[in-house]
Amino acid sequence: MPTPLAVAMGDPAGIGPEITVKAWSARALHSLPPFFAVGDPRSIEKIWDGPIVRIGNPDEAAAVFGDALPILVIGDNLEVVPGSPDVESARCALQSLEVASGLTRSGTASALVTGPVSKAQLYRIGFTYPGQTEFVAERCGVASENTVMMLAGPTLRVVPITVHVALAEVPALISQELIVAKARVTARGLHRNFGIEKPRLAFAGLNPHAGESGAIGREEIDILMPAIDQLRAEGIDAVGPFAADTMFHARARAGYDAALCLYHDQALIPIKTLHFDDGVNTTLGLPIVRTSPDHGTAFGIAGRDQANPGAMIAAIRMAAAQAERRAEAVALNQ
Repeated sequence: MPTPLAVAMGDPAGIGPEITVKAWSARALHSLPPFFAVGDPRSIEKIWDGPIVRIGNPDEAAAVFGDALPILVIGDNLEVVPGSPDVESARCALQSLEVASGLTRSGTASALVTGPVSKAQLYRIGFTYPGQTEFVAERCGVASENTVMMLAGPTLRVVPITVHVALAEVPALISQELIVAKARVTARGLHRNFGIEKPRLAFAGLNPHAGESGAIGREEIDILMPAIDQLRAEGIDAVGPFAADTMFHARARAGYDAALCLYHDQALIPIKTLHFDDGVNTTLGLPIVRTSPDHGTAFGIAGRDQANPGAMIAAIRMAAAQAERRAEAVALNQ
């Protein structure tokens, strides 16, 4: 039987449990591979009366997956209230992430899918990472600057070169070295995880109209263009910088495999506009495959049977495809 995927359900007070069980319920419709949930089973039982099987080992997951959702139990004594996160739900989310990451690193799970967490609650229990991406990278022994957060949907992939920082700080943070490093990881990841032989990277400018030849900003001239020239010299297909307001219509998207953007909203506004219900966050540069639905905990609708599982389904499918592609590459090289 195939090695199952590990799905860390995220904060049990959010919609993570709901979208996990809805993904399992749609397993046949979407041809989902075997996966097992990692988290609190009572958070599922509060919102769903479908079948679950508590497992003691991931090896048991594939055998029961066709008839019930396998769950590796974390925090079975929690009193979870959907929509009401607290430090106990945050502890459960962090422990679930830790266990699922470890199982994937060991090869017991073929890939890691992470459900949405509340960083505000995690910070209350001493979590010091900007997000799950950096936590997983550290657990894999990879420096965060050597990883890339890519948001991907059926028609668009974007990479924010700076992420959770104030917009006022972005100009001082971007550098030729940072841009080149992120682009290298992106190109390797597109080849390794997505099977794109020669990835095409397009860069957005920082300023309106990409600086208008220096009239309204010189970052494009002084930083971006030298970085693009360096990437081209290394054999990477890199173009730009382009005005960000012209990069995301259908004809423009056909010309590249990933858009590299200078700040968070420059990347996330187009991906969430186009693929709000099926966008996936995937981390490139790791020794494991990791994906996540590209949305938050949605505490306001938790427990109301209103959560759309589309992004979780897409995250599971993308994780499985990446894991299969990596396994095939290993087999070919043996």
